[in-house]
Amino acid sequence: MDTLTPASTCPHTCIRVSTGHPTAFVDLTARLEAFVAAAGLRSGILNVQTRHTTTAIVVNEHEPLLLADFEELLAGIAPVAARYRHDDTSARTVNVAAGERPNGHAHCRALLLPSSASLNVVDGRLQLGTWQRVFLVELDGPRDRVVSLLAFGELAQ
Repeated sequence: MDTLTPASTCPHTCIRVSTGHPTAFVDLTARLEAFVAAAGLRSGILNVQTRHTTTAIVVNEHEPLLLADFEELLAGIAPVAARYRHDDTSARTVNVAAGERPNGHAHCRALLLPSSASLNVVDGRLQLGTWQRVFLVELDGPRDRVVSLLAFGELAQ
């Protein structure tokens, strides 16, 4: 985890994640729990936000077959091999970067998923259900990614 940069009552940090596959579900839960503890957040909200347009933040179960089902669902909704106008750099004139890879499918998948999650913190602990975990969903990997964390609420004395 990067160093904690406290603001008066709103601790903030960014965590860096390297993904290894085109589509991946990276469990951030332990890192989020460590941030809450380091920040001394007793009660409040932890906001988790991706800083990329081809990733998402979701809360769900960490069960390998279910994660494979999610990946298959996303592939069916926006297949890599489909035609995306975004990928036609000879026609596109906005936000074009040198050496850009075709990733229209990843943007379309991201449109269907949230870019952030707000998580309740009570007695210094994330209020997640028995099977709930917090994931960064990679939709255009492998890549290096950044997730922003911001805690709001009552800090321990």
